[in-house]
Amino acid sequence: MGGGHRLSSGLAGSCSVGTPVPAKERLSISMAQGIQLTLFEEEAAPTDKKTDTSSTFVDNMRLPVHRWFRYSAGFSATWVRSVMAREKALGRSRVLDPFSGSGTVLLEAEAEGLESQGVESHPLVGRIAQAKLLWRENPSEFLQYGLDLLREGRSVRCSSVRQYPRLLQQCFTPECLVNLDALRSTWENRSDGSPFSCLTWLALISILRDCSPVGTAQWQYILPSKSKINVEQPFEAFERKLRIMAYDMAQRQRSVHGPAAVQHIEDARVSASVPESWADLVITSPPYANNYDYADATRLEMTFLGEINSWADLQTSVRSHLVRSCTQHVAPIVKEVSHVLASSVLEPIRNEMIEVCGNLEEERKHHGGKKPYHAMIANYFLDMAAVWKRLRHSCRQGARVCFVIGDSAPYGVYVPVEKWLGDLALGAGFNSYLFEKTRDRNVKWKNRKHRVPLHEGRLWVEG
Repeated sequence: MGGGHRLSSGLAGSCSVGTPVPAKERLSISMAQGIQLTLFEEEAAPTDKKTDTSSTFVDNMRLPVHRWFRYSAGFSATWVRSVMAREKALGRSRVLDPFSGSGTVLLEAEAEGLESQGVESHPLVGRIAQAKLLWRENPSEFLQYGLDLLREGRSVRCSSVRQYPRLLQQCFTPECLVNLDALRSTWENRSDGSPFSCLTWLALISILRDCSPVGTAQWQYILPSKSKINVEQPFEAFERKLRIMAYDMAQRQRSVHGPAAVQHIEDARVSASVPESWADLVITSPPYANNYDYADATRLEMTFLGEINSWADLQTSVRSHLVRSCTQHVAPIVKEVSHVLASSVLEPIRNEMIEVCGNLEEERKHHGGKKPYHAMIANYFLDMAAVWKRLRHSCRQGARVCFVIGDSAPYGVYVPVEKWLGDLALGAGFNSYLFEKTRDRNVKWKNRKHRVPLHEGRLWVEG
């Protein structure tokens, strides 16, 4: 499936910007259209460990196309582009992202003129990336398509909406839900799997959180009891997003770009779509082993789309496809930890894991929640070992890999994530690794559950 792939029709099965468009961007689309380093030889550029944002998505919200949907997990497109430019000069031309998320690496690879493929197992997030990759479509025609849909949605006359799940009733006013439902039903009636249909789908789901008066920021779980001041109305928010997207499409099309990226919606642990020895550069950020539920991060959107009806539905719809990085993933298999630790792929780190998982299991007894962090850590690294095995198959000899990662300390028990991932890479057949720290985490102790200093950085793997 490539950037121009047509997603299936139907809202449940198919394919944010929170700030106004600057005045200089409020141009007509026609006006917008007219207007060598090696890894181990030299030091990386110094970074401010307190202000470095290259491992976050925040800077991308100023960039065309990237800003169409704010994904809670991501990293800086500007940093990605700089890495690609350096590696391109060294002869690397094929980029793989096994955790491609909302498409940061793929979009930047296109801009840098490189071939690229992405793998994303989260079904909704993967479709968001596919829609972003449709930026090559005609912006004027897309805008007209979207405005026609908006006009039709405004004409829908209804005083109530179908019985939405309780989550949506908590997150939106009745009037807002009526208008969102009008846009939803209009889109669904028009849906034909075309690029314009997929782009307007993205415009619709990207405004949901902007239209909610409660705590729905992308970087947090849904907080119905928390209110916010700046709330948009659905019709106005939808039109604003359409114009931003059309403007961004026109802006991006003014630059020369390379081949269209290919996005696969499948599991990085078993992905079969990337050919053997295809990639010579991997840039990615796997889920962190910090108990963040990546499935729950899109619960609002998936509930609105009718893809799930409850929190429990996430287990089969999303979590079963993801690397097991939170305790919700592993609750049903807590008793299988010893079997997991005996797996042959964990041989490079088994002794260390047995000690850490044992400490976590013992510490669990002294906490009210009794969260099975020992099971989470065991299964997380089992999954990541499978990812490394798959990457060894997909990468040519001499490839370079960069993982943006963070360490972990559940219940205050430290987990040396970068060392264990590096050792698993060696076990999978890569040659060497180096960790580059970019910033400190968990250094402000107020309201923290433990006082173990943590950090974030880049694991560079050669081979």
